[in-house]
Amino acid sequence: QVQLVESGGGFVQAGGSLRLSCAASRSILGINTMGWYRQAPGKQRELVAAMTSGSSTNYADSVKGRFTISRDNAKNTIYLQMNSLKPEDTAVYYCAYAKGWRNPPRIQEYDYWGQGTQVTVSS
Repeated sequence: QVQLVESGGGFVQAGGSLRLSCAASRSILGINTMGWYRQAPGKQRELVAAMTSGSSTNYADSVKGRFTISRDNAKNTIYLQMNSLKPEDTAVYYCAYAKGWRNPPRIQEYDYWGQGTQVTVSS
């Protein structure tokens, strides 16, 4: 079992930045993929960014050049740095963990999910 706890969400004006964190309850060393997904009201959950433990990354086209995913294995934590935020980035952001390398990842391949953190971007 892996428990994931997200933090760092909040309210920000368009053009601003936020950094989300996701702390895992155990070591994230080994072969795995961790990702960030988001879900806006009335929409399906979608991939934002994912990173394997081999450092391969995938980004949604809508966030390329603005968001950066990273991981700190010593802290069992992944991050999502979000810059130049837009109102359309407003959503609940979820952290997820999958056993194995998933490149690109499919949502059904994730084994564990966090509870989510709300990000609201005002225009």
